[in-house]
Amino acid sequence: MKQTRFMSLVESVANVIVGYGVAVVTQILIFPIFGLHTTLAQNLKMGVVFTVVSIARSFALRRVFEAIRMRSAK
Repeated sequence: MKQTRFMSLVESVANVIVGYGVAVVTQILIFPIFGLHTTLAQNLKMGVVFTVVSIARSFALRRVFEAIRMRSAK
């Protein structure tokens, strides 16, 4: 069964939303170990940047692999 582009995007966004929470909590816990002290607002903003990059990366990779799958099915 072929996944539509829209459903690829929906899956990627859902995956990254969960990852956003994990990333922010990880930043809050790990940054101080490396001497980086940030506010919650800064962590949330950095999380947004990483989230946008993750959505684009995940969507692009999914489309590449779908194209490969479709080519090999021919």
